[in-house]
Amino acid sequence: MTLASPAPADVAASTAPLLDFRNVAMTFPNGTTALSGVDLTVERGEFVSVVGPSGCGKSTLLRIASGLETASEGTAHVGTDRIGYVFQDATLLPWRDVRSNVELLAELNWQPKRVRGPKAQWAIDLVGLNGFEKHLPKQMSGGMKMRTSLARSLTLDPELFLFDEPFGALDEITRERLNDELLKIFVAQKFGGLFITHSVSEAVYLSTKVVVMSGRPGHLVDTFEVPFDMPRDPEIRYTGEFAKLVGEVSHALREGHS
Repeated sequence: MTLASPAPADVAASTAPLLDFRNVAMTFPNGTTALSGVDLTVERGEFVSVVGPSGCGKSTLLRIASGLETASEGTAHVGTDRIGYVFQDATLLPWRDVRSNVELLAELNWQPKRVRGPKAQWAIDLVGLNGFEKHLPKQMSGGMKMRTSLARSLTLDPELFLFDEPFGALDEITRERLNDELLKIFVAQKFGGLFITHSVSEAVYLSTKVVVMSGRPGHLVDTFEVPFDMPRDPEIRYTGEFAKLVGEVSHALREGHS
Protein backbone atom coordinates (compact mmCIF):
# COMPACT_ATOMS: atom_id res chain seq x y z
CA MET A 1 0.00 0.00 0.00
CA THR A 2 1.32 3.44 -0.93
CA LEU A 3 0.74 6.20 1.58
CA ALA A 4 -0.25 9.57 0.17
CA SER A 5 2.04 12.49 0.90
CA PRO A 6 0.57 15.13 3.23
CA ALA A 7 -0.86 18.20 1.63
CA PRO A 8 1.41 21.29 1.87
CA ALA A 9 -0.90 22.85 4.46
CA ASP A 10 -0.65 19.71 6.60
CA VAL A 11 3.14 19.77 6.37
CA ALA A 12 3.23 23.42 7.41
CA ALA A 13 0.95 22.71 10.36
CA SER A 14 3.08 19.82 11.58
CA THR A 15 6.36 21.77 11.36
CA ALA A 16 5.19 25.20 12.58
CA PRO A 17 6.05 26.11 16.19
CA LEU A 18 3.35 25.48 18.75
CA LEU A 19 4.19 28.86 20.28
CA ASP A 20 5.79 31.79 18.48
CA PHE A 21 6.27 35.13 20.26
CA ARG A 22 7.75 38.00 18.23
CA ASN A 23 8.67 41.27 19.96
CA VAL A 24 5.95 40.70 22.56
CA ALA A 25 5.40 43.43 25.13
CA MET A 26 2.83 43.70 27.90
CA THR A 27 1.80 46.88 29.70
CA PHE A 28 -1.07 46.67 32.18
CA PRO A 29 -3.75 49.36 32.59
CA ASN A 30 -2.04 50.65 35.75
CA GLY A 31 1.03 51.49 33.65
CA THR A 32 3.21 48.56 34.77
CA THR A 33 5.24 47.12 31.89
CA ALA A 34 5.77 43.42 32.58
CA LEU A 35 7.35 42.32 29.28
CA SER A 36 9.33 44.05 26.58
CA GLY A 37 10.57 42.72 23.23
CA VAL A 38 10.21 39.00 23.96
CA ASP A 39 11.05 36.57 21.15
CA LEU A 40 10.30 32.96 22.12
CA THR A 41 9.36 29.77 20.31
CA VAL A 42 8.30 26.33 21.51
CA GLU A 43 8.49 23.57 18.94
CA ARG A 44 6.66 20.25 19.00
CA GLY A 45 8.52 17.83 21.23
CA GLU A 46 10.50 20.66 22.86
CA PHE A 47 10.44 21.38 26.60
CA VAL A 48 11.38 25.00 27.32
CA SER A 49 11.90 26.27 30.86
CA VAL A 50 11.95 29.95 31.75
CA VAL A 51 13.89 31.25 34.74
CA GLY A 52 14.05 34.82 35.94
CA PRO A 53 13.73 37.01 39.02
CA SER A 54 10.37 37.47 40.74
CA GLY A 55 8.13 39.97 38.99
CA CYS A 56 9.90 39.70 35.61
CA GLY A 57 6.77 38.63 33.73
CA LYS A 58 7.23 34.85 33.58
CA SER A 59 3.64 34.08 34.49
CA THR A 60 2.45 36.81 32.13
CA LEU A 61 4.10 34.87 29.30
CA LEU A 62 1.95 31.86 30.17
CA ARG A 63 -1.21 33.94 30.43
CA ILE A 64 -0.61 35.35 26.94
CA ALA A 65 0.15 31.87 25.58
CA SER A 66 -3.09 30.53 27.08
CA GLY A 67 -5.21 33.41 25.81
CA LEU A 68 -5.96 34.76 29.31
CA GLU A 69 -4.13 37.99 28.41
CA THR A 70 -3.52 39.80 25.12
CA ALA A 71 -0.08 41.23 24.37
CA SER A 72 0.12 45.03 24.18
CA GLU A 73 2.62 44.87 21.32
CA GLY A 74 4.12 42.29 18.98
CA THR A 75 2.64 39.02 17.82
CA ALA A 76 1.85 35.98 19.95
CA HIS A 77 0.91 33.04 17.74
CA VAL A 78 -0.29 29.78 19.27
CA GLY A 79 -0.37 26.92 16.77
CA THR A 80 -2.90 24.72 18.55
CA ASP A 81 -6.14 24.93 20.53
CA ARG A 82 -5.21 21.83 22.55
CA ILE A 83 -3.57 23.52 25.52
CA GLY A 84 -2.99 22.12 29.00
CA TYR A 85 -2.36 24.50 31.91
CA VAL A 86 -1.02 23.47 35.33
CA PHE A 87 -1.04 26.26 37.91
CA GLN A 88 1.06 26.89 41.03
CA ASP A 89 -1.90 25.65 43.06
CA ALA A 90 -3.59 22.38 42.14
CA THR A 91 -6.98 24.22 42.03
CA LEU A 92 -8.99 21.07 42.81
CA LEU A 93 -12.66 21.16 43.75
CA PRO A 94 -12.73 20.02 47.40
CA TRP A 95 -16.04 18.16 47.11
CA ARG A 96 -14.86 16.06 44.15
CA ASP A 97 -12.69 12.97 44.46
CA VAL A 98 -9.63 12.32 42.30
CA ARG A 99 -11.57 10.73 39.46
CA SER A 100 -14.22 13.43 39.22
CA ASN A 101 -11.59 16.20 39.49
CA VAL A 102 -9.63 14.59 36.67
CA GLU A 103 -12.79 14.34 34.57
CA LEU A 104 -13.70 18.00 35.12
CA LEU A 105 -12.10 19.61 32.05
CA ALA A 106 -13.33 16.86 29.75
CA GLU A 107 -16.79 17.30 31.29
CA LEU A 108 -16.70 21.07 30.69
CA ASN A 109 -15.72 20.32 27.09
CA TRP A 110 -18.90 18.25 26.73
CA GLN A 111 -17.15 14.92 26.35
CA PRO A 112 -19.66 12.10 27.04
CA LYS A 113 -19.15 9.96 30.14
CA ARG A 114 -18.29 6.89 28.05
CA VAL A 115 -15.34 8.85 26.60
CA ARG A 116 -14.14 10.89 29.55
CA GLY A 117 -14.31 8.01 32.04
CA PRO A 118 -11.72 5.78 30.33
CA LYS A 119 -9.61 8.81 29.44
CA ALA A 120 -9.59 9.94 33.08
CA GLN A 121 -8.52 6.47 34.21
CA TRP A 122 -5.74 6.47 31.60
CA ALA A 123 -4.48 9.82 32.93
CA ILE A 124 -4.77 8.68 36.56
CA ASP A 125 -2.71 5.59 35.75
CA LEU A 126 -0.16 7.67 33.85
CA VAL A 127 0.55 9.96 36.83
CA GLY A 128 0.66 7.05 39.29
CA LEU A 129 -2.59 7.65 41.18
CA ASN A 130 -4.31 4.36 40.46
CA GLY A 131 -5.92 3.14 43.69
CA PHE A 132 -6.59 6.71 44.90
CA GLU A 133 -9.54 7.47 42.61
CA LYS A 134 -11.98 7.96 45.51
CA HIS A 135 -9.75 10.19 47.63
CA LEU A 136 -10.87 13.76 48.29
CA PRO A 137 -8.32 16.61 48.14
CA LYS A 138 -8.29 16.91 51.95
CA GLN A 139 -7.04 13.30 52.12
CA MET A 140 -4.15 13.91 49.72
CA SER A 141 -0.58 15.16 50.01
CA GLY A 142 0.63 18.17 48.03
CA GLY A 143 2.34 15.87 45.53
CA MET A 144 -0.83 13.85 44.99
CA LYS A 145 -2.82 17.03 44.41
CA MET A 146 -0.36 18.17 41.72
CA ARG A 147 -0.52 14.73 40.08
CA THR A 148 -4.30 15.10 39.99
CA SER A 149 -3.98 18.54 38.42
CA LEU A 150 -1.59 17.16 35.82
CA ALA A 151 -3.89 14.23 35.05
CA ARG A 152 -6.83 16.62 34.63
CA SER A 153 -5.01 18.52 31.87
CA LEU A 154 -3.82 15.30 30.22
CA THR A 155 -7.45 14.35 29.50
CA LEU A 156 -7.50 17.14 26.89
CA ASP A 157 -4.63 15.50 24.94
CA PRO A 158 -2.68 18.78 24.94
CA GLU A 159 -0.19 19.55 22.20
CA LEU A 160 1.08 22.54 24.20
CA PHE A 161 1.49 22.23 27.97
CA LEU A 162 1.94 25.34 30.13
CA PHE A 163 3.32 24.97 33.67
CA ASP A 164 3.33 27.87 36.13
CA GLU A 165 5.75 26.78 38.90
CA PRO A 166 3.68 23.68 39.65
CA PHE A 167 6.17 22.09 42.05
CA GLY A 168 7.44 25.20 43.82
CA ALA A 169 5.62 24.56 47.11
CA LEU A 170 6.68 20.91 47.43
CA ASP A 171 9.53 19.44 49.44
CA GLU A 172 12.70 18.57 47.53
CA ILE A 173 12.20 14.80 47.44
CA THR A 174 8.61 15.07 46.20
CA ARG A 175 9.64 17.72 43.70
CA GLU A 176 12.37 15.53 42.21
CA ARG A 177 10.01 12.57 42.04
CA LEU A 178 7.41 14.62 40.16
CA ASN A 179 10.11 15.98 37.85
CA ASP A 180 10.92 12.38 36.94
CA GLU A 181 7.25 11.56 36.39
CA LEU A 182 6.72 14.65 34.24
CA LEU A 183 9.70 13.74 32.05
CA LYS A 184 8.30 10.24 31.51
CA ILE A 185 5.00 11.76 30.40
CA PHE A 186 6.79 14.26 28.14
CA VAL A 187 8.75 11.47 26.44
CA ALA A 188 5.59 9.39 26.01
CA GLN A 189 3.26 12.17 24.84
CA LYS A 190 5.71 14.36 22.88
CA PHE A 191 3.88 17.61 23.65
CA GLY A 192 5.54 21.01 23.58
CA GLY A 193 6.14 22.36 27.08
CA LEU A 194 6.65 25.85 28.51
CA PHE A 195 7.65 25.58 32.17
CA ILE A 196 8.08 28.46 34.62
CA THR A 197 10.31 27.89 37.63
CA HIS A 198 12.58 29.66 40.10
CA SER A 199 14.80 26.58 40.38
CA VAL A 200 17.71 26.56 37.93
CA SER A 201 18.50 22.90 38.59
CA GLU A 202 14.88 21.94 37.96
CA ALA A 203 14.90 23.92 34.71
CA VAL A 204 18.06 22.21 33.47
CA TYR A 205 16.89 18.74 34.48
CA LEU A 206 13.49 18.98 32.78
CA SER A 207 14.30 20.89 29.66
CA THR A 208 15.57 20.63 26.15
CA LYS A 209 16.14 24.41 26.32
CA VAL A 210 16.38 26.95 29.16
CA VAL A 211 15.77 30.65 28.60
CA VAL A 212 16.79 33.34 31.09
CA MET A 213 14.77 36.50 31.61
CA SER A 214 15.90 39.87 32.93
CA GLY A 215 14.28 41.86 35.70
CA ARG A 216 11.11 43.82 34.89
CA PRO A 217 10.28 44.63 32.22
CA GLY A 218 11.20 41.06 31.35
CA HIS A 219 13.05 40.21 28.17
CA LEU A 220 15.21 37.25 27.21
CA VAL A 221 18.88 37.69 28.02
CA ASP A 222 20.25 34.21 27.25
CA THR A 223 19.28 30.79 25.93
CA PHE A 224 20.89 27.45 26.78
CA GLU A 225 20.41 24.24 24.84
CA VAL A 226 20.43 21.26 27.23
CA PRO A 227 22.55 18.47 25.69
CA PHE A 228 21.40 15.55 27.86
CA ASP A 229 19.42 12.82 26.10
CA MET A 230 15.80 11.91 26.75
CA PRO A 231 14.68 9.85 28.58
CA ARG A 232 16.85 11.44 31.25
CA ASP A 233 18.65 9.43 33.92
CA PRO A 234 17.88 10.92 37.37
CA GLU A 235 21.54 10.39 38.29
CA ILE A 236 22.49 13.09 35.75
CA ARG A 237 21.71 15.59 38.51
CA TYR A 238 24.92 14.56 40.30
CA THR A 239 27.34 14.81 37.39
CA GLY A 240 29.92 17.50 36.72
CA GLU A 241 28.37 18.29 33.32
CA PHE A 242 25.02 18.99 34.94
CA ALA A 243 26.56 21.16 37.66
CA LYS A 244 28.51 23.12 35.05
CA LEU A 245 25.38 23.95 33.04
CA VAL A 246 23.45 24.88 36.19
CA GLY A 247 26.31 27.23 37.05
CA GLU A 248 26.26 28.85 33.61
CA VAL A 249 22.49 29.42 33.74
CA SER A 250 22.76 30.78 37.29
CA HIS A 251 25.49 33.19 36.19
CA ALA A 252 23.34 34.45 33.30
CA LEU A 253 20.43 34.88 35.73
CA ARG A 254 22.53 36.99 38.08
CA GLU A 255 23.90 39.07 35.21
CA GLY A 256 20.41 39.66 33.81
CA HIS A 257 19.14 40.79 37.20
CA SER A 258 21.99 43.20 37.88
